[in-house]
Amino acid sequence: MKAPNLQYFYEDEYILVCYKPPGFATQSRKIHVCDIVNLIKNHIAENSSISGDPYLAVIHRLDQPVGGILVFAKTPFAATELNKQLQHHGFGKYYRALITGDLPSQQGTLENYLIKNGRTNTSQICTQKTPGAKFARLHYKIVEKGQGFFNLGRSIFDFTTSPTEVDIRLDTGRHHQIRVQFAAAGTPIVGDTKYGFPASWNAEHKKGQGICLCAYRLDFHHPKTNKPMHFEISKIPEIP
Repeated sequence: MKAPNLQYFYEDEYILVCYKPPGFATQSRKIHVCDIVNLIKNHIAENSSISGDPYLAVIHRLDQPVGGILVFAKTPFAATELNKQLQHHGFGKYYRALITGDLPSQQGTLENYLIKNGRTNTSQICTQKTPGAKFARLHYKIVEKGQGFFNLGRSIFDFTTSPTEVDIRLDTGRHHQIRVQFAAAGTPIVGDTKYGFPASWNAEHKKGQGICLCAYRLDFHHPKTNKPMHFEISKIPEIP
């Protein structure tokens, strides 16, 4: 896959905020894989007098098929401070998703326990007593018609004509959390064939889209100045 030209929203000596396109890993262990960390390190090296490998810490991640806003730390101090915020719910992480099926109410909360299977790189719902279980909670609100985030161009639904768009706020950040919790609610995310969306989904429909899930808003405080930082996109950026 051709390396994208990343869209940068903010950068100073402590942090960098950018948009991760769908289809690219935040960070990969595989050799010769184009991931966001390496792209940013190249960007830093090309625009500074730093010699050697630039410092860059991953604060939070997005699944490979998911696009959205990420913040990275450029110093150990910034990494420590941002991780403190993340651990103490100081981050505001908001998503938009297009789902199939019907939710029980216009807004609500999904709470589950999840267990990760490292061998298959999947997660599933489990009981609280399951060894390794982690609590997961998110809040959702159905988006009113006419305020849609996803522009899919034409009808792509042979099996349904009324997908629902939801605005999501995360309280926890578990592996594949949003995808698993909505699938468990009987409302899988459009395009997410890994978690319940029909396998007949055509690759043509996914062009430039990934699954219909995007981290569209990110709120936190600057690790040095403590200034409130707010980043938001109104639609999925095109990949240059």
